[in-house]
Amino acid sequence: MRLLILIAALVGLALPAAARAPFTFAFASIDGGTLSLGEWAGRPVLVVNTASLCGFTPQYKDLQALYDRYRERGLVVLAVPSDDFRQELGSEAEVREFCENTFGLDLPMTEITHVRGPDAHPFYRWLAEEHGVAPRWNFNKVLIGPDGELAGSWGARVNPMSRQITGAVEALLPR
Repeated sequence: MRLLILIAALVGLALPAAARAPFTFAFASIDGGTLSLGEWAGRPVLVVNTASLCGFTPQYKDLQALYDRYRERGLVVLAVPSDDFRQELGSEAEVREFCENTFGLDLPMTEITHVRGPDAHPFYRWLAEEHGVAPRWNFNKVLIGPDGELAGSWGARVNPMSRQITGAVEALLPR
């Protein structure tokens, strides 16, 4: 059943509300291929809508630091570049080059993706419909627990290395 749900999510079929859990969604990877949240089921995943030309762009450094600190214990940090707030570079190649050269990012990253409105990625539509969570700006952070439950959401002003976020992440990781 889980495989059928994953296949349906990958090809964009509508899923019944009961079957829509975060681990059924997939994103196009900035490196080509697909980033399936289902591959990370059982692990906490911090999903962050990002932008390269935003006042909060320096948070990339702290997203990488958070990933470096907790990845061995299971945390995944997924960057979702978006131009919904008109602050992203013009192409995936430019975003990838900027992030690698400026911040040394090696965390998973999607293609430039809509995160709000009618064209929002299904993951972000699910967040809005099921949890009332929608990015109001770049660098909105959403923590999905290993069980697929929403474990927290923070706006742009909350730094990825803040005690709010590290505490929530640590509570979800094995000791």
